[in-house]
Amino acid sequence: MKNPMKKIFIIFLFTLLLLLSSCGSSAKNDAAKKETLYVYNWGIYIDKSVIDSFKEKYNCEVVYDEFDTNEEMYAVVSKGARVYDVLCPTDYMIEKMINQDLLYEYNIDTLPNYENIDKRLLDIMSSFDKNNTYAVPYVHSTLGLIYNKTELDRKKLKYPNKWSDLWDESYKGEILMQDAMRDLLMVGLKKNHFSLNTKNQNELDIATNDLIKQKPLVNAYMIDDLRDKMVGANGSIAVMYSGEVEYIKSEGAPYEYEYILPEEGVNFTIDAWVIPKNAKNPELAKKWIDYMLEPEIALKNYDYMHYGIANLKTIELIKERDGESILHDEAIFPNLDNIGMYELYKDLGDFEENYSDAYKKIKS
Repeated sequence: MKNPMKKIFIIFLFTLLLLLSSCGSSAKNDAAKKETLYVYNWGIYIDKSVIDSFKEKYNCEVVYDEFDTNEEMYAVVSKGARVYDVLCPTDYMIEKMINQDLLYEYNIDTLPNYENIDKRLLDIMSSFDKNNTYAVPYVHSTLGLIYNKTELDRKKLKYPNKWSDLWDESYKGEILMQDAMRDLLMVGLKKNHFSLNTKNQNELDIATNDLIKQKPLVNAYMIDDLRDKMVGANGSIAVMYSGEVEYIKSEGAPYEYEYILPEEGVNFTIDAWVIPKNAKNPELAKKWIDYMLEPEIALKNYDYMHYGIANLKTIELIKERDGESILHDEAIFPNLDNIGMYELYKDLGDFEENYSDAYKKIKS
């Protein structure tokens, strides 16, 4: 006679295996059910702990990719090379994408934290997002000049105060330029007191030829790596976004730096969150955008980047912690009450091809 206990043990073991298999399958299914948000943002543009806390709060996954220029981002998104749920382009590129019906329009002011935004910035943004229905501001900044006072003093070179100073032969090998089409051409245009949005071909040609003449003086054309070149004193003068200034000052000790807004005029720029029209998960994208407006989260990103922010509750936190004087530092907080002293990039329409040709000519 067969052992009945053995039979019972086999049945028990089989049942246990089925249960374990079911649990494993359930865990896999739970993981598979997690929503995934696809984010496309600038490099060095977020405190990575914010991504982790968002994932935890909303029990989701985040695929986070970075781009170097607006044009690179546009090429990927407009051609559908990859589908993203949320992007962070610059003002003129947002305007272009609105004009080409590439963005998702929605009732932005229903976001719980939208009320934290400085209305002055929303008024400025209405120049490219007429009814404030496509874009939610993330950071804003100026594009000016930073120079290493210590090194210029050591080399007995004067301090620059104009864009035209970047054509001074004594600065040969000291100059670092932005390697982005609009930012590079802006220097040549402003040097000649032209609009950085000119559609006058003669003015664009003058700026282009000047930038070609400047090339022998330039140490490097770069984007994110510019700040590390300045920190290492591999160049003493750089065309730089204001948000990079605090990093350079803190990491570049014992060098002393100064950030200035050249007298010919500068670019004021706004980077904002938008949702592409083909986004697969626009609802989770809205949660991401609103999360970036939470005062403590915006503070984390401010401490990481030191770009200007429009979150009034976060500004109060900064004031309490760092003192009110920090808010008068135009290297971090451009004067929104005097926006006329700045110029925003605009969508150039078909004339953008002329800028592209000019940029290629300079870099060839």
